[in-house]
Amino acid sequence: MCSGRVDLEFVLRAFSNGMDGVFIGGCRLNECNYITHGNYDALNMVLLCRKIMEHLGLNPARLRVEFMTSGEGNLFTEVVDDFSKTVKELGPLGKSEKLDEDELKPKLEEVRKLVPYIKIVKRKKLASRLKNEEEYGEIFSSDEISKLFSEVNSYYIDPDKCQACMICFRRCPVEAIAGAKNQIHVIDQDKCIKCGTCYEACPPRFGAVNQVSGQPVPPPIPEEERTLVRKSKKSA
Repeated sequence: MCSGRVDLEFVLRAFSNGMDGVFIGGCRLNECNYITHGNYDALNMVLLCRKIMEHLGLNPARLRVEFMTSGEGNLFTEVVDDFSKTVKELGPLGKSEKLDEDELKPKLEEVRKLVPYIKIVKRKKLASRLKNEEEYGEIFSSDEISKLFSEVNSYYIDPDKCQACMICFRRCPVEAIAGAKNQIHVIDQDKCIKCGTCYEACPPRFGAVNQVSGQPVPPPIPEEERTLVRKSKKSA
């Protein structure tokens, strides 16, 4: 499997499931067997994930990526042995970082939910193709990652503007929108992955989906009040 197929969510899921370390091996940069250069995608993802780990208080040394050819068995053995030694010295996930398991797992789960959002916001950097590995040192900064999480957008459907057209309902990739014909739509914030699909899909003439940043999302209207009454029926 190409290392470029190792998704950020896979790595976070491994840590969320209690793995103490994650190792990714790929072909050497600029020597891609599939001409897709997916190893660059893997490198960019790892550098981003390490910064996210720092933000959560985890030691980024628990995640490692190395590039080598299929004929370098000795190098592979050396690298894996060295990584295993590092993880063993660090101990169980969160122990050396002094993080409580009951506190760490919810944080990891929350970040996992935001993976689609993160990939959209950082898509340009995640697609970078720099000349050599050394140039990647500061592609993602700590301040950048802090800002990424502090400015996460949420989405809210204004019940006074929603026309129950079902467009956002059908487009939502995770079925986070509750609604039906002639029923005002509501976004389930626990399911929402902040991808903004509903915001882009809502017809401009309605403008019912609002983007909220830095403040709480208004509470959803009660289910018994979601039936949409058309203006013509109001007049009648």
